[in-house]
Parts: sequence; C-alpha cells; structure tokens
Amino acid sequence: MTDQATLDAIDKAVKSNDVVLFMKGTPTFPQCGFSSVVVQILDYLGVEYVSTNVLEDQAVREGIKAYTNWPTIPQLYVKGEFVGGCDILKEMFENGELRDLMAEKGIELAD
Repeated sequence: MTDQATLDAIDKAVKSNDVVLFMKGTPTFPQCGFSSVVVQILDYLGVEYVSTNVLEDQAVREGIKAYTNWPTIPQLYVKGEFVGGCDILKEMFENGELRDLMAEKGIELAD
C-alpha cells in the first residue's frame, strides 16, 4: 500500500514538469537496460526532461506503479500524461509517433 504523501509527491513531479522519466538509475548512469533505452531515445530526440531514480526511494519505486497502475519501470510522462514504458516508447520512436507527440505537446526537440 502506497502512502498518500508519496502519491502526492509523484503527482506534483508529473504535473509541474513538461517531461518526466521515472527510471532505475540516472540518465548518466542507468541501472537497467530498459531505462538505458529510454534515456537514449530522449537524448537522441534532444528532449529536456526531469528524471527520478526509483532505486533511491522504495516508496517512490512502488508508488509510481500504483500511480499509473502500470507494473514496470521506466515510465515516461509528457505534460502530465503517462505515455508508456520502454517497449511502448521504443515502438513510438521507431514509427515517428513519439516525435509527433512531443511536437503536438509543444516539447522542443533537437533538429
């Protein structure tokens, strides 16, 4: 059971930043292959994002799963909306949907 304070902190992070990645590790030192793939995609697109290392806080690690009812990490949020995890993001990137979504939401990308 996740406490309300953790859910509130997650909600605040998701809603107060344009792009948020909940991941294992950090963008400079991902601690799992799936998180690494998502970081590579975002870096390739030139997206500025805020990341949260779920390995630093067990409450956040469990809380993010409860927040979206999504069982895996990493999780990407754009403009307060859950976009998906590694497999979804990889597919969206490969078919151009992720670039389109970012543009649609007003997120600046590298040229």
